[in-house]
Amino acid sequence: MSRKKLSRRQFVAATALSSAALITAPYVRGAYAAGKLSIGFWDHWVPGANDTSRAVVMEWAEKEKVDVQIDYITSQGDKNLVTIAAEAQAKTGHDLFSMPTWWPHANSEQLEPLNDVMEPLIKQNGEVNGTVKYLGQLDGKWLAVPNCLGSQIKGPCSRIDLMKQYANIDVQEMYPAGGPPKADNWTLDTFLKAAEACHKGGFPFGIGLGLTSDNVDTAGAIFQSFGAQLVDAKGDISVKTDAVRQALEFYKKLIAFLPPDVAAWDDASNNKWLVSGKGAMIMNPPSAWAVAKRDAPQIAAQCWTHGFPAGPKGRFAPYLPYFLTLWSFSKNKEAAKSLLTYISQPAQIERLVNASGGYDLPAFANLTTLKVWQEQEPPKGTLYHYPNPYNHQTLSIAASPAPPKIAQQIYFQATLTKMCLKYYQGETLENTLAWAEGECEGFMRS
Repeated sequence: MSRKKLSRRQFVAATALSSAALITAPYVRGAYAAGKLSIGFWDHWVPGANDTSRAVVMEWAEKEKVDVQIDYITSQGDKNLVTIAAEAQAKTGHDLFSMPTWWPHANSEQLEPLNDVMEPLIKQNGEVNGTVKYLGQLDGKWLAVPNCLGSQIKGPCSRIDLMKQYANIDVQEMYPAGGPPKADNWTLDTFLKAAEACHKGGFPFGIGLGLTSDNVDTAGAIFQSFGAQLVDAKGDISVKTDAVRQALEFYKKLIAFLPPDVAAWDDASNNKWLVSGKGAMIMNPPSAWAVAKRDAPQIAAQCWTHGFPAGPKGRFAPYLPYFLTLWSFSKNKEAAKSLLTYISQPAQIERLVNASGGYDLPAFANLTTLKVWQEQEPPKGTLYHYPNPYNHQTLSIAASPAPPKIAQQIYFQATLTKMCLKYYQGETLENTLAWAEGECEGFMRS
């Protein structure tokens, strides 16, 4: 096979001709002219949800001529968190990454500010709730864009029949499908009496006191209902207060009416409790109901998701948002921001929420009344109040309003549930408070 060698003069001439042709020819955008983009999405538990998010992204990619790679990374075994840590350390990996709750703050120094994306989205889709601001902003900078995929409220899911029979509470009347709550009497005192009545009836509330998220989330909402904070927004320790004492006294009474093994419960325990038919209420997103719908339809038909009981300082509900973040070391920030805007459009958000059967929650105020929550069944309307459509409760996260990097440690060390168990199991109140104060002092030093 022969090769021709170009002289330097021939090479320059050929290059000049090529350049002239490019200048005079009309501009034609080639395939993938906008480069490549890699995305690390959370691997959704709802069958088919990943297919919809992939379809949404690929529609955008085709339009914008971007070569996209999507990886779905499971949260089982914290693989998503391990991947976040590895990419942060290596300063390479995906361009966009789906991060839960505390991780935007934990990686704030390596994230691209996204005010130019978030500010137009808020004008278009409505304001975001306070927990999204708390977890997604730092010093006026948006660290991330809230993503409906995986975002959830862990509110009460009650058995309609058992609550009527043993607690004389009609949860459908209290939280009617298609209308605002009629829940002025749905307080922590009412909740405690209902827990006692259902326990006596042989169907205790399934509320865990273990070390995992579901347990901590419930404790966080109850503590906030009393105005109880271990560390305040300024970063000052506030353990030894009347509010914290009141929260612990409440929990001491409640634990007596719960299953005897709740100290060892993990995030699967309350789901199993509901699906097994043993309990009158759990605190969970609609995942347990969805499993019951598949495996125990007679139980699913008796489930109603509704708002949290109110305490002296208000009505709070555990809310865990997911975010889409853009690494500062990304090589295609322009395309990433374009996709963030596209995937946050109302039409795309509705498609994603529908694909999850109403599990996923948008953070924007104008997107909390989608049809999917009205239509889910059985029974019809069972998820109507899940997205908090009437702002009936404050969406919060346990350990807030402490500075997020301190709150994250309180959360993952399960300080709240440990305190409740210590006091219930015989430790004095003041010794329990002293222990918690020491823990918080340690979090501040680390």
